[in-house]
Parts: sequence; C-alpha cells; structure tokens
Amino acid sequence: MPGPSNVDRTFGARIYRAALADHRAAIDDLGEEHLDALLAVAVAVRDAWAAGGKLLVCGNGGSAADAQHIAAELVGRFERNRPAYAALALNVNASVMTAVGNDYGFQEIFARQVTGLGNARDVLLVLSTSGNSENCVQAVEAAHEMGMTVFGFLGHDGGDLAGLVDGALIAPGASTATIQELHITMGHVLCRILESWLVDEAGDGAAQ
Repeated sequence: MPGPSNVDRTFGARIYRAALADHRAAIDDLGEEHLDALLAVAVAVRDAWAAGGKLLVCGNGGSAADAQHIAAELVGRFERNRPAYAALALNVNASVMTAVGNDYGFQEIFARQVTGLGNARDVLLVLSTSGNSENCVQAVEAAHEMGMTVFGFLGHDGGDLAGLVDGALIAPGASTATIQELHITMGHVLCRILESWLVDEAGDGAAQ
C-alpha cells in the first residue's frame, strides 16, 4: 500500500499541527476556576452516592458519546478495582429516545427521563458545547423541579445553560472539537477524583 505523497504529507501535517496547537492552547487556558468547578461536581456526586442517589448525564452528538463514556468509566472502572458507582447516560436507550421524540418532541427526550428515572438525591450533568441545547435546557428545568443539583460541562460563553445550572465548567476553545476534547479530559479527571476519594476512604483497592 503506497504511503502519502509529499503534497498529502504537507497538507496533513499542517492540519495535524494546527489541531495540536489548538488543543495545547485550550489546555493552557484551564485555570483555578475550572478546578473549582470540577471539584463542585465531584463533591455533589460523592454526596449523592452516599445518600443513595445517582449521577445522570446527557448530551447530543459527540456530547452524547462523552456522556456515556463518563457513565461507563463510573459503572465499570476507571483506573482502580472497586464497586460499581451509580451513573446513567440518558442518551443510550434508542427506544426511549425515539418514542419520546416521536410523541412529545426531541426537546423532551432527556426531561422525560429525568422525571421518570430521577429523584431529589440525584445529580444531573449536562454536556453542551454551545450551552444552548434545548433538550438539555428542559432536562435542567425538570431536574430542578425535582430538587436535583445540576451541573454543566459547557463551551463558548456557556449559553443559556450557564444561567440555569448550579455550577458550570466552561471549557476554553474556539471550536466544537476542542471544547469536546476538554470535556472528556475533564470527565476523566472527574472519574479519577471520585475513584481516588472513594477507594482511599474505603482503605482498599490499590491502583491497577
């Protein structure tokens, strides 16, 4: 199989280096305010689990993939052997999503699940690069009506969701791709914090 031509390599290298430069610049823009925002989520989730609650996560498109990725790391394992943690991505049940979307509208696909599956002990985390996803807005409103604590992983200026959630981590970056890269990076850090806290508190489960 022939390799890339010199023209292909030059073109591809330019895109590759620009993408890495964008990612590095966004990482460098993360500061103490992002740490504080992430710790607020971690404390709320830990307290919810201690009270018998769970973490609900939702998003659209790439953010949907990130939502189920985060839930998978918590229900399964991230880096350490330990019991399963209660986390649920609201975008994984195709039958529920299409039924609610068909009968009530796409804007209701998460809110309907929040009211059906959630309770006041739970935490909702919404992922939206624009901060304006209407189905996330309605999920937040439904969660607050039930007494849940709600956080957002958002982008740009935070959009409508920034003013609705109890706390927001607004990722730096000009492009949707860069914002999503930081969201999943922060999701991994969240998993590492939670897992380390809880495993160390339990006094077992050495790093694997």
